[in-house]
Amino acid sequence: MQSSPNDPCPLESVEVIDRQDTQTCCTSRKSSDCLSSSENVANLLAFLKRNAFVLLTIITVALGIGLGFALRQINMSTKYVKYLTFPGELLMRVLQMLVLPLIISSLITGMSSVDRKANGKIGLRAFSYYMATTVFAVFTGIALAVLIRPGKSSSVSSSGEREAVQSVDSFLDLIRNMFPSNLIEACLRKYKTVYSKSVFTGMDLGVNNTTEANGKSEIPILPYYLPMPGTADGVNFFGLLVFSVAFGLILGSMESQGKPLRDLFDCLNKAIMNLVNIVIWYCPVGILFLLAGQIVNMTDTGNIGQEIAMYAVTVITGLAIHSFFTLPLIYFIVTCKNPFRFMSGVLQALTTAFGTSSSSATLPVTLHSTMNMDGAALYEAVAALFIAQINNIEFDLGQMIVLSLVVTAASTGAAGIPQAGMVSMIIVLSSVGLPTEHISLLMIVDWILDRLRTATNALGDCIGVGVVQHLSRHELQSISPTEGSLMEGRL
Repeated sequence: MQSSPNDPCPLESVEVIDRQDTQTCCTSRKSSDCLSSSENVANLLAFLKRNAFVLLTIITVALGIGLGFALRQINMSTKYVKYLTFPGELLMRVLQMLVLPLIISSLITGMSSVDRKANGKIGLRAFSYYMATTVFAVFTGIALAVLIRPGKSSSVSSSGEREAVQSVDSFLDLIRNMFPSNLIEACLRKYKTVYSKSVFTGMDLGVNNTTEANGKSEIPILPYYLPMPGTADGVNFFGLLVFSVAFGLILGSMESQGKPLRDLFDCLNKAIMNLVNIVIWYCPVGILFLLAGQIVNMTDTGNIGQEIAMYAVTVITGLAIHSFFTLPLIYFIVTCKNPFRFMSGVLQALTTAFGTSSSSATLPVTLHSTMNMDGAALYEAVAALFIAQINNIEFDLGQMIVLSLVVTAASTGAAGIPQAGMVSMIIVLSSVGLPTEHISLLMIVDWILDRLRTATNALGDCIGVGVVQHLSRHELQSISPTEGSLMEGRL
């Protein structure tokens, strides 16, 4: 069939895309690609910003180890090693400066919010749960550190008689330091029993037997260590802890009359924490030089590396026992429900705590409950005994009791921010008379242990909410039936 000239040409029905439209399409594709690439860059920058301190700490630890091994080849003298560790010495001095105002303000602020009529039985149950789980965590860490002994392969023998005397006197010193006679003096010195070597004859000690020598009767001469009152340099942290807890509880019971003073300590605590946040950013610099100095002074680097690995294994084992045995057992005994089903429902809080290394970041999930620091308490107990073991310092019964009580109080007053545990670690080491410069060894593996113990803190908070809710379900129903049933359904 032929088409007439009057018929429209078939090509006229073909749709023609304007060149300008084509350019617009290409431009939109490029803009979308640019947008996706900019989003990737923004996500990368956000990740680096969130983990800047962790990445910086890992880098400085690696640099410190490399610098230490490099300087070992030139056989530095003790004087130059002291110069090398000067930036780290400044870090320790600044942290020790912040310890006293931080522990007093945080404990008074925390304890003053416990004894309130608005909380009543619910607050008492929550406080009892926190104290119980923290004590369990501390004793788990102490038991594992004593059994595994990560800081020493062989035990140091000691005299049984002298050890028994020291244990009794250390326990009595603990009671004395609980009640310092002068709070100002407690900021400078603490009570410590000293031993004066005296010589007593057998008659003085009630021994009537004599010996014959060269035809003469002789009375035996016996050495005797006489305990004498004395003092030791250093802050009496335990006395200040007891006073701060008692003062905070009394302040909380004063209701409106104590509000101005509560606001004062709350403001002081926030100001000190802001200062700690600034100082924390200097930590990588100090850790670099402290770690380099520690490696230069090491006699056997391979043995130290093995001990640090065993320390990390001890902490992880303790956190696993507390997270998967102690806390689920408490939840099951109280609620008679499956604890692992409950734990699966709070994975959001656990992953947030592990990712951010901050207990405060989990507040929306843990219902503003960050007083419980089980992971920090266990870690500090193991770390203190580890440092004691690498320095060949044996802890007796009294020192173990002091360590457990100080760790419990220090972890309760710890802040839920990344790396604030270094300040608490300074408190614990200073309280039991251990050198603080060995914290640099802990920082080699602390970047991962900090996240694990923070996740344990968050798990303890979540299970605490479930336990307290179950025990207080009747009070919650009487306060708000709708809110109580909604919370019970969620838990």
